[in-house]
Amino acid sequence: MESGQKKDSKGLSRREMMIGTGVLAATTAVAHFGGLVKKADASAPQWPWPYKKLDPAKTAELCYNEWYRVFCGCAVINSVFKQLAETVGEPYASFPSDSFVFLEGGQVGWGTICGSPAGANITANLIIGPRIAGSPVGHQISADIMQWYSEANMPVFVPQNPKIDPKAIPQTISDSPLCHISVGKWMKAAGKPLKSAERKDRCARVAASTAYRLVELLNDWADGKYTPTHDFTCSKEHGITGQYNCTECHGDNVPTPPQG
Repeated sequence: MESGQKKDSKGLSRREMMIGTGVLAATTAVAHFGGLVKKADASAPQWPWPYKKLDPAKTAELCYNEWYRVFCGCAVINSVFKQLAETVGEPYASFPSDSFVFLEGGQVGWGTICGSPAGANITANLIIGPRIAGSPVGHQISADIMQWYSEANMPVFVPQNPKIDPKAIPQTISDSPLCHISVGKWMKAAGKPLKSAERKDRCARVAASTAYRLVELLNDWADGKYTPTHDFTCSKEHGITGQYNCTECHGDNVPTPPQG
């Protein structure tokens, strides 16, 4: 025992008592945490999640208004999950949909993939499941959404009570799922800056248009009549992930992958 250490009536030093108390507390905490993990595992929802058919127009209206609260990707997710929380219940009722607000602006303003198709893809895969879980349809619907978004004359949907006159919102084809290309082409056509009310309303309508299309596809899947429409021949032909829209940005500098 070190100099200055005193023992109690049971022959334990103060340091030994503190160490013993700490070990007991740590053991108790680990046991409690283990119980929480087991409890969470037992109550974890089965994936994929149950789905009941929705009205595309109602979903789009919800999405349009949600955009002004949580922006594109989160609005798409909420427009579907809030309705399913009412008709199905869990796991939708407790799912933290608002946490996907980071999808805004092409992922926290980086202008990469637009939050609207990204939110639709998250929704489709939670409802149907990804191909790694033996549910290729979720993957196929996501691919359909990406291609449709790129080729559609956006925005398609016109809300019942628009915040901006529809005549002030021209339609454009992005030929890309990237936010900065989609928004950039529209701003050039409309002559409106990024922070304009018109640009914001355009993006709200694009999100609503995407939610509308997503529900159409989910309803077809629920009815057993869904047929994929996307085209993956570009990546198969050239041996690199991509679609037939790369030359607009890359010009002749399209990456050439090694063969094999």
